Amino acid sequence: MRVEGLEFATAQEWYEQGNAWRKQGNWQEAINCYIKAIELDPESPAVEAKRMLDDIMSFYHKDYYNP
Repeated sequence: MRVEGLEFATAQEWYEQGNAWRKQGNWQEAINCYIKAIELDPESPAVEAKRMLDDIMSFYHKDYYNP
């Protein structure tokens, strides 16, 4: 998984970086950060954030997104 050379120690840090990418409109990087946060903490708020982005991507970008 490519995440712009970032390396964080906690799920919270990955979640927050995912939020930053999402706010910039870089949804793929946001999803990558959320996935990393979920790997570290399956109960992270990143679970819901990723689900919401999955829904958005599958609705608006059907041709570009394949979960």
